[in-house]
Amino acid sequence: MEPASARRRGPSGGVLLPLAALSALSALAAGASCCYQAKDNLMCHDVCEQILSSKSESRLKHLLQRAPEYCPESMVEVWSCMNSSLPGVLRKSDGWVGLGCCELAIVLECRQACKQASSKNDISKVCRKEYENALFSCINRNEMGSVCCSYAGRHTNCREYCQAIFRTDSSPGPSQIKAVENYCASISPQLIHCVHNYTQSYPMRNPSDSLYCCDRAEDFACQNACKRILMSMKTELEIVDGLIEGCKTMPLPQDPLWQCFLESSRSVHPGVTVHPPPSTGLDGAKLHCCSKANTSTCRELCTKLYSTSWGNTQSWQEFDRFCEYNQVEVSMLTCLADVREPCQLGCRNLTFCTNFNNRPTELFRSCNAQSDQGAMNDMKLWEKGSIKMPFINIPVLDIKKCQPEMWKAIACSLQIKPCQSKSRGSIICKSDCVEILKKCGDQNKFPEDHTAESICELLSPADDLENCIPLDTYLRPSSLGSVVEDVTHPCNPNPCSANQLCEVNRKGCQPGELCLPYFCVQGCKLGEASDFIVRQGTLIQVPSSAGDVGCYKICTCGSSGLLENCLEMHCVDLQKSCIVGGKRKSHGSSFKIDCNVCSCFAGNLLCSSRLCLNEHSSEDDRRTFTGLPCNCADQFVPVCGQNGRTYPSACVARCVGLQDHQFEFGSCVSKDPCTPNPCQKAQRCIPKPQVCLTTFEKFGCSQYECVPRQLSCDQTRDPVCDTDNVEHNNLCTLYQRGKNLSYRGPCQPFCKAVEPVCGHNGETYSSVCAAYSERVAVDYPGPCQAVGVLSDPSAFPECAAVRCPPLSAPGCKPVVAPGACCPLCAGMLRVLFDREKLDTIAKVTNKKPITVLEILQKVRLHISVPQCDVFGYLSIESEIVVLVIPVDLSPKALQIEACNKEAEKIESLINSDSPTLASHVPLSALTISQVQVSKSLPSSGPGARHGLALPLALLFLRP
Repeated sequence: MEPASARRRGPSGGVLLPLAALSALSALAAGASCCYQAKDNLMCHDVCEQILSSKSESRLKHLLQRAPEYCPESMVEVWSCMNSSLPGVLRKSDGWVGLGCCELAIVLECRQACKQASSKNDISKVCRKEYENALFSCINRNEMGSVCCSYAGRHTNCREYCQAIFRTDSSPGPSQIKAVENYCASISPQLIHCVHNYTQSYPMRNPSDSLYCCDRAEDFACQNACKRILMSMKTELEIVDGLIEGCKTMPLPQDPLWQCFLESSRSVHPGVTVHPPPSTGLDGAKLHCCSKANTSTCRELCTKLYSTSWGNTQSWQEFDRFCEYNQVEVSMLTCLADVREPCQLGCRNLTFCTNFNNRPTELFRSCNAQSDQGAMNDMKLWEKGSIKMPFINIPVLDIKKCQPEMWKAIACSLQIKPCQSKSRGSIICKSDCVEILKKCGDQNKFPEDHTAESICELLSPADDLENCIPLDTYLRPSSLGSVVEDVTHPCNPNPCSANQLCEVNRKGCQPGELCLPYFCVQGCKLGEASDFIVRQGTLIQVPSSAGDVGCYKICTCGSSGLLENCLEMHCVDLQKSCIVGGKRKSHGSSFKIDCNVCSCFAGNLLCSSRLCLNEHSSEDDRRTFTGLPCNCADQFVPVCGQNGRTYPSACVARCVGLQDHQFEFGSCVSKDPCTPNPCQKAQRCIPKPQVCLTTFEKFGCSQYECVPRQLSCDQTRDPVCDTDNVEHNNLCTLYQRGKNLSYRGPCQPFCKAVEPVCGHNGETYSSVCAAYSERVAVDYPGPCQAVGVLSDPSAFPECAAVRCPPLSAPGCKPVVAPGACCPLCAGMLRVLFDREKLDTIAKVTNKKPITVLEILQKVRLHISVPQCDVFGYLSIESEIVVLVIPVDLSPKALQIEACNKEAEKIESLINSDSPTLASHVPLSALTISQVQVSKSLPSSGPGARHGLALPLALLFLRP
């Protein structure tokens, strides 16, 4: 009896043919009927028969070159038919259809065989199907796509839409299917039928994939009922009946909840918008990496592979040979690795690589069951006496007897891929490589002129612990034991479906509400064949699909799951360098000028504006040095700039470039932007404090917004607290009742008594909650009274009168944020940004200012540990300060370490211009970052149990 997994059923319940059989039958049917369609053109009919009966490859190529003289391109059906009947290697101009799948191979030997193969049979000889499910699933999908899309003939739009169906590993969306019908129905009914066979056989969506729709319900009770129903019921009929009963509404298409649920279901609905052909290339994220190539050869090969086609077998082999293991191309290769497998904290549940488990504060690229299995398979291959690398085969002794634990650590490292937080590299250290090859390499059989040292020079040229993985770490189990529960990783492994993004749930749960520690939000892929997903509704930067270096466009991730409304940006010259002190600095390089950190961006020199003392400074300079910008006097007489930032004095405001008419005395929070009322009679003025990073003369930086005076407010829950400590469902409700806003977020009992606090930005807030709602962490209790240290804390007495709160963790070696007085346990980033780039982004998008809060909210999405949260501000030295702070009241050593690692990870992504961050507008304007982390001494042994402190972020903060 045929196994159930081998049967695929169509819409009427009939068994669908396996892919290989479908491919063969399609070719036979096409071959039999092609020439008959040319019966009215005898010359074409004759050439057609010669082509289809030819046994000689050279003869066939000759006939194909001459055929257009006899069969005009207007004879679409004949060409489409012949095209689908030819051998694959002659039919396709973009190479074998499995090429784009090779990166999914787990075993290195299999990956190499895939890139050198010309058919699936070549792969099957090396790759085992039971271990390489993802690879063979991708190949099968592409094979069917090759058959189906060949019916498009020379109709480019139809072919592009058809290929987009098969290049994604998630269920094709309604808009994609509708697009194929619109563009291909008149061209080829066979294509439509073929695509229909595939989409109907695709596995049904998991109902929980539609959980995001529940947030669109206006009624809070309906939201909860919706989540409960989608997580517990399986069939569409059960879900629809449950929603009708739970929400007390009929499925009307104008209702936001029903509209979302129906659009996300499998069926194609009338009125689905057809979008233009994909404009990001095959993979916009990987295309971004191509600009990082150091050689023109690798840049061109990379662009060919990820722009508009998969290239061909030769391109993949050349990329593998010249680029994939070339140390000169480490920037491009690390970038590609970030796209394929981003570094994530935590590793657990491995059964073979068990020494990698229970490591919640270490970064790994590929901690999953497939890689665990891949490491075991590698070991079995190596036991045969040879390690096959792309450019060298290494003969080894019996690894079951010679250092087996070391070989296991190597196999697991190559598969699980530990990342160093700064370099994000996954290469074992050279000293480990030399040691193992000297002990266990079969040196008598080494390739000519090679020694253990020379082989390791090729494999692991680095021995710097910031750039390589020391195997000693993984020769023994983790010592942490049960303490790992202090740090959790809700999105690792990813619990969401292929077209969704996993985000940490920082909202917490309402009483009685069913919720998870993460959200699965709908997203868009950066290209038909990309696995890189971005959040729906966000602005995304992608390279020009032509692959021109320095050319980008900004698109919106639309509700259809595709990038829409793309706007071209001006190309920047990434070959343009900066001249500093008579020396040339290339684009993207970072360096120091005295105590200032600098970066060269397309010929523009960007530097921090710290005041420096050096060995050439005179005694007078040292005696009068204040550490403040322009050596301003140590006075705290705050002024409010038009950019919304409070500066400690007029001198400092002038030093950062503000004219006297562009600031006024008093802090920004003390100003009432709605007095006098700037809004029209039918509108209400609502204070909206913000610190703008764009040029305020061009885009403004208003501290208020005008909203209509609504008779009724919607029921969207976005809680706010008024000055009487009464909570309201949203801002509209608060103002409708004539109340004044104290802070955003739920009311907190400890903020009932209004006790002012000083934020790290030098701004006095009415309460801790008011500061936290603006993503500003608290420096000390009471109003701001001093500008804090900017260099050596011991050198200046500015903060002598300030009483700092005790450290959250007594054993912590703290950091002090620039301009602040008090130390804290946190990871701190000082980030330079390109204001000109932000202005360009604002100009081509919504012409609204870009704020510090926007930057912090975007960075926050990249912090994967819920025990850490993001705060920050614009410093008086014009840097964005980002603080990654433990949210527990008394954080454990492990939690402080996790926040440090998260800060180091973000720093590395910024400094390398990784698409992980750079694809997100406005994070693409962050140019260089410096990290400083606090250290903590373990407060108790590995087996100790700790009570769970109440997370501050869940108390105070809106999402």
